[in-house]
Amino acid sequence: MTPEKRRAMIVQAVLPLLVEHGHTVTTSQIARAAGIGEATVFRAFADKDELLKACLTEALRADNAVAAIEAIPLEAPLAERLAEAAAALAAHMERMGALFGALRASGFQRERGQHPRRPGQDAIREAVAELFEPERDSLRVAPYQLAAMFTGLLMMRSRMGDEKPETADMIDVLLNGAVR
Repeated sequence: MTPEKRRAMIVQAVLPLLVEHGHTVTTSQIARAAGIGEATVFRAFADKDELLKACLTEALRADNAVAAIEAIPLEAPLAERLAEAAAALAAHMERMGALFGALRASGFQRERGQHPRRPGQDAIREAVAELFEPERDSLRVAPYQLAAMFTGLLMMRSRMGDEKPETADMIDVLLNGAVR
């Protein structure tokens, strides 16, 4: 196995452990989950901090969410396309939230300046913008701007507590306005 593949395999094995144990996960647990010896962990990563940084980088990747959005058929009605995109983004944000919540609860603190902007944000916006393209001629706002608004609304929804609107209602307001 190449060193890159070994590192990737270890990271994939560690992510669920981080959600369960936070940064207090032991190298023994990591090795068991990855099916390797503890020494192999340290041949792949200089130390546990380097492994944690690799896990954070992997968690921030938006590849799966982008692929799910890109797979949405453009022939479906726009509201349905956006609902599917919202579900893909919600799953992505839930995975990230579980990981970062567990790390925070276990006392882990990220270095300042580490991941100042999630690397997948632009790719997500571009994929969502494509969902608006079939209606481009009837839009009042450019598809990329609508994608930014849509993803922003979804991000804010998670912070609305008990008052959070249904996704379908948010999509309806985005597409049809707030006035009856």
